[in-house]
Amino acid sequence: MLRGRGTLFAPARAVCNTRERILARTIAPQRTDDTDVVVLKDHEALEGMRRAGGLVAETLAVLHAACLPGTTTAALDRLAHDFIVGRGATPSFLGYPGPTPFPGSVCTSVNETIVHGFPGSRALQPGDIISLDVGAILDGWHGDAAITVPVGPVSPKRARLIADTEGALIAAIAVARAGNRLADVSAAIERYGRRRGYGIVREYTGHGIGREMHEAPSVPNVVTRGAGSGPILRPGMTFTIEPIFTLGGADWVVLSDGWATVTTDGSVAAHCEHTIAITPRGAAEILTQVR
Repeated sequence: MLRGRGTLFAPARAVCNTRERILARTIAPQRTDDTDVVVLKDHEALEGMRRAGGLVAETLAVLHAACLPGTTTAALDRLAHDFIVGRGATPSFLGYPGPTPFPGSVCTSVNETIVHGFPGSRALQPGDIISLDVGAILDGWHGDAAITVPVGPVSPKRARLIADTEGALIAAIAVARAGNRLADVSAAIERYGRRRGYGIVREYTGHGIGREMHEAPSVPNVVTRGAGSGPILRPGMTFTIEPIFTLGGADWVVLSDGWATVTTDGSVAAHCEHTIAITPRGAAEILTQVR
C-alpha cells in the first residue's frame, strides 16, 4: 500500500502529504474514460506478477505466525526484510520517498494506527490488532498485500472488525470482472462497511500495480462519482483492493514522523489488501496468494 502518493483523492486533512502518481509506460497502455493511463498486462507480465505476489503472500504468512505478545514491530520488520531478500527480491517500501525515506520493509500499524506505522521498539500486547502491509519487487515486478492480525485473544468487536474487513475485500474481488466498472468494486466495499456500521477511510485507496508500485487507476473504498462511474474493467488490468474500516469515525491525522496515520478518535482500524488481475472470463485472479 504505502500512501501519501497520489492515490489519495480530495484529502480532507492537509497534514497528509501527497506525491505525484507514478504511471508505468510499458505493456499495452490504455486510456480510460478518467484520462489515466492503465497498463494492461500480457501473459508474461502476469507470470512475473504471480511470482512477486506469491512472495508477498509467503512473507505475510511468516509474519502472521510471529505476531505474539512481546514481539516488537522491529523484529517483525527484520523478519520480513530477511525473508524477502533471501528470496532474491527487494522490499518495495524500504527507503520509499516521502517526508523522510520510509525506514522499514513492512508497515506495522497497531490498533488506532490506520496505515504506515513505523517498525520500532513497540512490543505487541495481548488484545492488540496489527495491520501488516508488505510489498516486494521480484524480477522487476511488484506485489502488494496486507492483513490484519489479532495478537492473542482479542475482544469480539475487534475480531469481528478483522473478519468484516476481510469480508469486504472478498466482496469487492467478486465484482471485479471484465465489463464491470471500477465503481462497482468501490460500491461493494462501501456497502459492506456501511451495513455493519464501520467508519470507512476514504482518502487511502487501492491502486494499479505492475512494473511500478503505484500505477493507474486509483481504487477508492467508497463511490466518489456515482454508480457506474470509473473505467470499464478490462482483461489484463492489475490493481490492489484494500478496504480500511474502523470501530469509530473515519477521520485521521498523520503523526509527526510524517507517515503513521491514526484515527482522531482513538478507535482501532483494520486493513486488508490483495493484488488482483482482471481475467477474460469469470472471477478475478488473486495474485498475492501462496502458490
